[in-house]
Amino acid sequence: MAAPRPPRFDAAAEEVARTAAAAPDWESLATSARGCVACPELAATRQHVVVGDVPGSGRPRVLVVGEAPGATEDETGRPFVGKSGALLDQLLGEAGLDRREVAVVNIVKCRPPGNRTPKAPEVARCSGWLRRQLELLDPPVVVALGLSSAKWFLGPRTVLARAREEGPVTWEGRELFVTYHPSAAIRFGPNGAPRAALATDLRRVAQAVGEAS
Repeated sequence: MAAPRPPRFDAAAEEVARTAAAAPDWESLATSARGCVACPELAATRQHVVVGDVPGSGRPRVLVVGEAPGATEDETGRPFVGKSGALLDQLLGEAGLDRREVAVVNIVKCRPPGNRTPKAPEVARCSGWLRRQLELLDPPVVVALGLSSAKWFLGPRTVLARAREEGPVTWEGRELFVTYHPSAAIRFGPNGAPRAALATDLRRVAQAVGEAS
């Protein structure tokens, strides 16, 4: 399965794709992404472009892909550092995964105003950055958190619960897991189904990482 490509009529998406593809390494990609103005509304309202967190050295064991930065992420320039990030760190640790060995990015690098769901053109324009991140990091295992991320990998008709139940799939040579976003786990509470499902899925991810090592 292949992620959706930017529509050909969107010159901004095509320019991002060209710029990202030309980046030889992570730092070059991050520098280019921080100057991105492909989405005028997001560029005008953001504080930071949240490129992502990667391990200090070596290939990450897992790449976690969320939706978009929230308010705390926009303020700090780092992904998953608010309440959702704290829960993600906790559940990763309980599953036996160290956040320091996990790369964390979002499909959209700028915070949408009011934390709204990213619009389709915004996702398309940001896709070039994520594609190049996948190429540079080359993770054996990818975790898509939430519906927006799942749709990026599996297509616009994806149903999150169904994709999760069907289990991991092979996506461009990588093992792809689809699960709930930590924000859903928080919204439904500590005893809600999304939190239990997320915890279960991260344990499965840890098992897959161990098998891939």
